[in-house]
Amino acid sequence: MADPTRPTRPVRILLADDQPLLRTGFRMVLGAEPDLDIVAEAGDGAEAVELSRRLLPDVVLMDIRMPRMDGVTATRAIVDARLPVRVLILTTFDLDEYVVGALRAGASGFLAKDVPAEDLVTAIHTVAAGDAVVAPRILRRLLDRFADVLPDPAASPPKTLSTLTDREREVLVQVARGLSNAEIARALSVSETTIKTHVGHVLTKLGLRDRVQAVVLAYESGLVRPGA
Repeated sequence: MADPTRPTRPVRILLADDQPLLRTGFRMVLGAEPDLDIVAEAGDGAEAVELSRRLLPDVVLMDIRMPRMDGVTATRAIVDARLPVRVLILTTFDLDEYVVGALRAGASGFLAKDVPAEDLVTAIHTVAAGDAVVAPRILRRLLDRFADVLPDPAASPPKTLSTLTDREREVLVQVARGLSNAEIARALSVSETTIKTHVGHVLTKLGLRDRVQAVVLAYESGLVRPGA
C-alpha cells in the first residue's frame, strides 16, 4: 500500500553547492530514491536563485558558504520572491554566524552534511510537505547561542504572544523544545490531529512561515530558555 504521507509525484530537488564532488555524492544517494528527482545543480548562490526562478523545484538543498552569493542571501532572495520553493540548508558547520541568519531568511530546515542518508531523505519529504526540520545537535547549539542574549524570563511576555490561548502557548513551548506533533500529542494526552491544528493556529496568529521560525521566536521572546 502506498504511504499516504508521501507525495503522488517525485519531489523535485535543486542541489546548490560549490563543490562538484559533494554534489555528485548527493546525486548518487538521492538519485536512488524513486520519489526524488534532481532537476538541476548550482555551483553558487546566484545560480541557485536563477535556477529556482526558472525551474521552481520543490526543495533546494543549499550550502551556506558559496562564491558570488552565499546560501543565506540566496535563501532570502528565494523567499522574498515568494517562489513556491522550500530551502533546506546543508552545511559542514554545525553552527556559526550564518545559522540564525539562514533561519530568519526563511530556510525551512538546517542539517549537517554528514546526516545519514535515510534522515536526509525524510527531511526532504518533510520540508516539501510544508513542515520544517532542524537537526537536534544544531538546535541545541542554536539555543546555546541564544542563551546570553535572551530576555529576562521574569519579564512580561511579548505582546505578540498575547494572541495565543494557554494551550497554544503550551504547544509552542513543546515545539520549541524540538518535539514532533506525535510527541506533543502524547505529552498532552490529545490527538495528533488536535496538535496539528494548534500548531497551525500558532503559526497563523504569529505570522510565522513554519516550525523553525516558531522555535526562533519562542527563544528570542524568552518564552522558553535553554536548559529549561
